[in-house]
Amino acid sequence: MKNRTYLEGFETLQVKKNNFMKLSKILLVVLITVFFSCKTALISQEKKEVQVVLLAGQSNMAGGGNYDNLEDSIKERIEKVADRVFISQSNTDQILLSWYKNKPSEKYDFTKRFGPELMIGLTLAEKYPNKEFLLIKHAKGGTALYGAWNPDWTLDKAKEIEKGAKKQSWNLVEQHINLINENLAILKKKGKSYKIIGFAWMQGENDATLEKAANSYADNLEKLIKKYRTTFNVEEMPFVFGQINSRYGIKNGAKMVREQMGKVRSAVKNVRLVKTSTDTSWSDFPKHTDNVHYNTEGQKRLGEQLAQELIDFLK
Repeated sequence: MKNRTYLEGFETLQVKKNNFMKLSKILLVVLITVFFSCKTALISQEKKEVQVVLLAGQSNMAGGGNYDNLEDSIKERIEKVADRVFISQSNTDQILLSWYKNKPSEKYDFTKRFGPELMIGLTLAEKYPNKEFLLIKHAKGGTALYGAWNPDWTLDKAKEIEKGAKKQSWNLVEQHINLINENLAILKKKGKSYKIIGFAWMQGENDATLEKAANSYADNLEKLIKKYRTTFNVEEMPFVFGQINSRYGIKNGAKMVREQMGKVRSAVKNVRLVKTSTDTSWSDFPKHTDNVHYNTEGQKRLGEQLAQELIDFLK
């Protein structure tokens, strides 16, 4: 009788144990499902909030890189991230990250052209694989911060330094801000939120052509940084920029602008400067034979370095 009672008790314990194991497995499946659902939702939310980078400047921001000369490995990397990196080049067409069309000329005899945005977009996307990016770029060759890019633009100042009536009429900061607002409105219509995470600037060669412009470069650049930060309510927006190393303009004009750039780096919070060499071998950022514009390798390195400076702010 005792043995029978013992067996019945043992069987009851076994049933309870089996039921407990079944419940444990069910609970484990539920927890795993909830975990991955939350993770998926988080990734989805990260992708939904678009990370916006502003880009502006003159010809070296416009870019003189030949896409066809890039290594195949880089092109493959770009293709892998292109579906979540978009670029707007002086318009509201938010296209996948890639090259843009170039009309072949004696200077640039190729059709697929790119600037720093290509490697900025690629470097950021690889660093943050769960995020979506939009780069909003406005660049015009042969323009000065003292003139067309002046945050306190006036026609008189533009006439002092810009060549031709067309460039003298450009208020490029206003144009860029309008383009940014239009692009951000498009994101909102798509149901996407956004966050402006930084600004990349490559400009200054033309300010070396006028002593007044060269000597006031730091003051004007500080005003430009403040203008964008205030307009878009990003008080500490990271600002990264490249140091010019051109050789044209007035005597010591480029040297003055380079020194002024160093002052901005020291005086303004959340600013990083990509330093360049004045050695005419251009071994740090290679150039075309005109000794002014960065070639394919130079543009690649410039974009990578600007992106790395931004990433340092975002860590």
